[in-house]
Amino acid sequence: MACTLEKALIDKTIEFHGHNCPGLTIGIRVSELAMEKLDICNSTAPVCVTETDMCAVDAIQFLTGCSFGKGNLIHKDFGKSAFTFYDRDTQKGFRAVFKNEFAGDEQDRSIRIKKILEADLADLFETSEVRLPPVRPARIMNSILCADCGEKTMESRIRLFDGKNLCIPCFQKVEQKI
Repeated sequence: MACTLEKALIDKTIEFHGHNCPGLTIGIRVSELAMEKLDICNSTAPVCVTETDMCAVDAIQFLTGCSFGKGNLIHKDFGKSAFTFYDRDTQKGFRAVFKNEFAGDEQDRSIRIKKILEADLADLFETSEVRLPPVRPARIMNSILCADCGEKTMESRIRLFDGKNLCIPCFQKVEQKI
């Protein structure tokens, strides 16, 4: 049984984000789509890969429980209003792309919000099935001290330069001097 988005939950999502806007509304609706297609609210292992950093991501975090800290919200900076949801328990997933005709040219945000909220989900998003996990589960890695700043850095993010282990910011400083 899929969960539903009642007005009170939508209001809490708006409160979490800080204001209502078309971007947040897109996130509310794509979360609703995930709840409908994958029963996200009853999943113990949902994953969302977002291809944007727009306001929609706040709604996705709030409504689906996916978050950067848990490693089940992944940001790929492609600048697209596209979201892949995957349930590791059921091994089912889909990618949803927000349709351009709903992007709207209207200057009145409230009209755009209402239009997005009232549209059928199938009219808002182009969806395609995902058969494989979009990302591997998060792994805990060793930390290594940066030879320059002395801060611990995840092993996979260390760069070797002139025989020294450097974090990415310190590596970028010396790399640019060459």
